[in-house]
Amino acid sequence: MATSDWEDDWELCNDDGFVYKRKKRRLDALPVAPAPPLPDPQAEEDHRRERKKRALIKIKEKYQREIDHWEHLSNTLRAMEETAHQQQRRQQHEQASLSLPLADSPSSEFVCRTLVDELLLQAEAQEAIIHDVSNLCDVAEAMYNVQDEQLKQSFIDLPIWGSPRKLMASLCDE
Repeated sequence: MATSDWEDDWELCNDDGFVYKRKKRRLDALPVAPAPPLPDPQAEEDHRRERKKRALIKIKEKYQREIDHWEHLSNTLRAMEETAHQQQRRQQHEQASLSLPLADSPSSEFVCRTLVDELLLQAEAQEAIIHDVSNLCDVAEAMYNVQDEQLKQSFIDLPIWGSPRKLMASLCDE
């Protein structure tokens, strides 16, 4: 009879291979927590819609900023291409004028001067292209830095980083 009383008060527990005995808990001894009040379904729906609306507005603004950046880059690239085409046309025009036969025999000084002018125009065109590409690189780098900061901020804003004390307290509770 003593063994049956002992078996009734204790129970075997298997916790991932660790077997132990513990006293049985009585269901009537456990405190019963009051049931939380049921939330208002209409209020919950309104709150959900408001969160969804704010999230969509935030996404729209983010993509609009990105579209504006890309439009700026596209316009800059078009302007660079147009400048390059104008320089190319000017060079072709000058080459065509050099190839025309002159009434007088061209002197070596005239040929050297036109050659120097042509090389100077090419250098100026290359300088303009390098300047435009440098500006594009600066804009792309600025876009990258903004995106990188936003990514870092999204990790910093995670709820687990509330405060170091709360983090330590939650880690100690486990």
